[in-house]
Amino acid sequence: MSSEGEINSLPKSRLLQFVERAVVLARRAVPRFSSQYSRKRFTLRQHVVLLCLKVKKTTTYRDLVDELIEMPRICDALGLESIPAPSTLCKAFDRLEMAVWRVLLNISLTDLRLNGVTGIDASGFERAHASTHYTKRTNLTIQQLKTTLLVDTATNAVLDIHVTTTRKHDTQIAPQVVKRNAASIAVLTGDKGYDDQTLRQLARDHGIRPLIKHREFTSLHKAWNARLDSDLYHRRNMNETVNAAIKQKFGAFVRSRLWWKQFRELAIKCIVYNLERSLAILHERG
Repeated sequence: MSSEGEINSLPKSRLLQFVERAVVLARRAVPRFSSQYSRKRFTLRQHVVLLCLKVKKTTTYRDLVDELIEMPRICDALGLESIPAPSTLCKAFDRLEMAVWRVLLNISLTDLRLNGVTGIDASGFERAHASTHYTKRTNLTIQQLKTTLLVDTATNAVLDIHVTTTRKHDTQIAPQVVKRNAASIAVLTGDKGYDDQTLRQLARDHGIRPLIKHREFTSLHKAWNARLDSDLYHRRNMNETVNAAIKQKFGAFVRSRLWWKQFRELAIKCIVYNLERSLAILHERG
């Protein structure tokens, strides 16, 4: 049987490196306990990392708990003295509001070298448990969640996420994303779905250069498109790459049944993706 010293001397797996990075992120973003009246068996930070680990491993609460029993180095990195029950993690997910995950998403960018050239694009995630009856009863109009990502094209990191259950047009969603992230955007690239003069003016008002293609109704529109900075505009494709990578790694669907849980689940996917990107870039630099 290996001693503790021999185990600690082993090279760190990618999973252990991920957990250690997630622990640092949680320490920066959330307090140790949610309140002075917490039972203090598990910390808020441990809950955050475990919920990220669940998404990374695309598993269930029960299966994650079963795996943790056989993962002493991971438990040690988390400072776990015991393994939480699946119901404990489920309740933690219910309590952690979207505002907390937004803070975590923002802090997940801290160690990345962003360049301000961004791309905005939307795609759909399947709502696996949303029956037609449920969507009608709750006035939800689509069985996919329209998910808009703002991506940094230098690192392929997700800067922001906007999720809706309704058929809002891209030009209705983009202004919220721009206003929320104006300080991080130097250039905003978007396809013809974002062709809107109000959006372009909003960007300029915030000191942002809009590179958004026009729908080609006239020769003038074609001329405007031809004058776009092609090198910068084509970085918009990075957004499609990120959308595809998130779906491939963590699933093109959400497991949760309630819309507000689905929004949180998608935010966690982006946080986990950013953590993986920062680790990959670190390895590339040697």
